[in-house]
Amino acid sequence: MQTVTKRRIFLQKCLSAGAFTFGGMLLAQCAGSKKPLAAQTATSTNADPCSDLTGVDPVDVQKRKSLGYTSQSPLPDSQCDNCKLWIPVKEGKECGGCLLFTGPVNPGGHCTYWAPQV
Repeated sequence: MQTVTKRRIFLQKCLSAGAFTFGGMLLAQCAGSKKPLAAQTATSTNADPCSDLTGVDPVDVQKRKSLGYTSQSPLPDSQCDNCKLWIPVKEGKECGGCLLFTGPVNPGGHCTYWAPQV
């Protein structure tokens, strides 16, 4: 009977130590990351203000990627500023927007959903 008790105590200590270690590693990982996910995906030191995704919901950052958005169009005639989904640049701003996702959009950008203005 004493052997079963010792085994039970040993297993409890092992599980406690494992949970404590895992929790500590998780906490350390989260503490080391002070920027939100959107800010990690775009460096705020970029010269292009349209690439600064600080404050943009991570879901929208992922949506941007899934739509194939790039800040510079590979096709000169298919840029965001001549797309049907383009939201024009507001006064005092440098970037426009898109009806498909939130956040700044470069007028010279492009995505796979580009559609000509009519």
